[in-house]
Amino acid sequence: MMKTSTFFLGLATGSVAAAVTVLYSTPKSGSELRTTVKSASTDMKSKFKDVKVNLAVLKESISHLSKEVKETVPSAVADIKGSVEQWQHSTEQNKNRLEVELNAIQTAIEELEQSIAAQQK
Repeated sequence: MMKTSTFFLGLATGSVAAAVTVLYSTPKSGSELRTTVKSASTDMKSKFKDVKVNLAVLKESISHLSKEVKETVPSAVADIKGSVEQWQHSTEQNKNRLEVELNAIQTAIEELEQSIAAQQK
């Protein structure tokens, strides 16, 4: 939020500096210069008001987004956690079955090795 405020402050300051530079570098009579300054002042006030409104809208948007994240993220995390637990539960039977089959294969290999060793003697 600070960086956005700094940006808009810099933008407004730059606009004022540019307006003042243009006003004083242009040859005009006193009344024309006063009219131009008054017009520029009114324009700057309008621009500052727009910046203030935009900052308020931005602040409200950030507040709304923050609130939405606080409400949405915990339920999403809970849903993901539930899905992982459900997946783990559903794969547990397959895991156990695979372990039994691997043990049976390992036993068969050991028996085969013993049989081959016995035949070679």
